[in-house]
Amino acid sequence: MLRLLRGLARLLLALAVGYLTAWGAMALWFKLPGPDTVRWLVAAAFAALGLGTVVGIFTMARLRWLSVFALASIVLLVWWNSLVPPSEGQWSPELARQVIGTIEGDVLTLENVRAFEWRSEDDFSEVWTTRSYDLSQIESVDLFMSYWGGRNMAHLMLSFGFADGDYLAWSIEVRRRSEDGFSPVADFFKAHPIAIVAGEERDIVGLRSNIQKASVRMFRLRMPPDRARNLIEAYVAGANRLIEQPHWFNSAFTNCSRTAILLARYAGATLPADWRILVNGYFPDYLHDRGALATDVSIGELYRLGDISERARAEGLSENYSQAIRHGVPRPRR
Repeated sequence: MLRLLRGLARLLLALAVGYLTAWGAMALWFKLPGPDTVRWLVAAAFAALGLGTVVGIFTMARLRWLSVFALASIVLLVWWNSLVPPSEGQWSPELARQVIGTIEGDVLTLENVRAFEWRSEDDFSEVWTTRSYDLSQIESVDLFMSYWGGRNMAHLMLSFGFADGDYLAWSIEVRRRSEDGFSPVADFFKAHPIAIVAGEERDIVGLRSNIQKASVRMFRLRMPPDRARNLIEAYVAGANRLIEQPHWFNSAFTNCSRTAILLARYAGATLPADWRILVNGYFPDYLHDRGALATDVSIGELYRLGDISERARAEGLSENYSQAIRHGVPRPRR
């Protein structure tokens, strides 16, 4: 029995070393400064050390292998934790500015509200504005899901509706440089900082529904006005913190849905852990189970009625965009 336990302990240790080896080699490849040849050599050397340690765990030289690997790992982790997200850069135009807000009584004033006029992904007019909103007049909160990974993965956006008919959309995004492409794998390894964007729906949502031709679905949330106010204030506080202290985006742990969940919890929402938060394409199912959507309509029907793609494209990115996309989307009873 003792021999079996020792064997199991060595196997678990070998798995842990293997995981750290794979992670460390990729971290060095993606983030180590210098030419590709240097990064490849350093990453390969760490991988070779890790593989040797995995084998060495099952030999009499295990302590020697583990000691050298532990020292290399400590150096790696110290370097990794020293990496600071950039606050300046040649950002993509739609992420060139970050929203910043102040709240005085019921009045929220936002600088750098995005109101781009999109004609194509390469043809647009940059418009950044300063706008004020009366937080006592919040009437609705809506969830938009822009699917990019089939049924499983989506980009999450929230929009707050006001009594005067105005809508303010919020999106948590990867702040990419102009020359960078889309790489969820690279975003596991501190490739880009995170950005919180606020703007008009026909910009934030319309970019995806009309310009990128993504499948976008809308779900109207059941949320009392005080909780909605807490939530928008949490978004403002989060955006202001990013101005002072940028944070890294992470494809799994600091992404659009995970950050939105954290902000909602900060605002007082009770959202227990669930696999549908990570595999966020199913996040509306999670909300429906918790009574946050129209519970008198099946979740399948909400997906069908909430598909705004055709209505959005038929309307175009006009002043009536927000009203057109809401046609026929069920709203929860108060």
